[in-house]
Amino acid sequence: MFKKLLKISKILEKLVIFFGKLGSWMALPLISIIIFDIITRRFFVLGSTKLQEMEWHLHTSLFLLVIGYAYLKDAHVRIEIVREQFSTIIKAILETLGILLFLIPYTILVIYFGIDFVVRSFSVNEVSSALTGLSHRWIIKSFIPLGMFLLFLAGVSLLIKNLIYIYAIIKNKKEYINQALTDNPIYKKQITEKN
Repeated sequence: MFKKLLKISKILEKLVIFFGKLGSWMALPLISIIIFDIITRRFFVLGSTKLQEMEWHLHTSLFLLVIGYAYLKDAHVRIEIVREQFSTIIKAILETLGILLFLIPYTILVIYFGIDFVVRSFSVNEVSSALTGLSHRWIIKSFIPLGMFLLFLAGVSLLIKNLIYIYAIIKNKKEYINQALTDNPIYKKQITEKN
């Protein structure tokens, strides 16, 4: 059963990593548009509302596509002052509680309300409030539930690993202890020190 759960966790991770890497490529057009916008504003006194809105749209989509990937790779902000002093099992318990009490309910709420947000935008064919702005505002709004869904999948993947790790420690099943968390940067250092 644990092997199947770990396989599900890996599949979820691969999906989140795929979208995270795809989203990271949005940095190239974002940087190009920003540079072009700065140069044209500074030297040619040309300003474009569409360019400025495209910057916001690319930045938003980049952030929302990579948020789940960042969580998987432990690249998000943590308050490590107290947590670093805990053992791996306590960290796994805290991470599990955080996922169950905060991450999963939050992402479900944002997905639920985000879908309604997108549907309303699509049904009224929402456009930019600026006269020369971008149309099809529902496209950018659709990244909100998508990004939260990717974060949800990342949370479920890490929840599975943490639960298996906690169970393996309690039942002293060494083969699952290493499999559950070795590729997680949060615990990698402590696990390799123990072995």
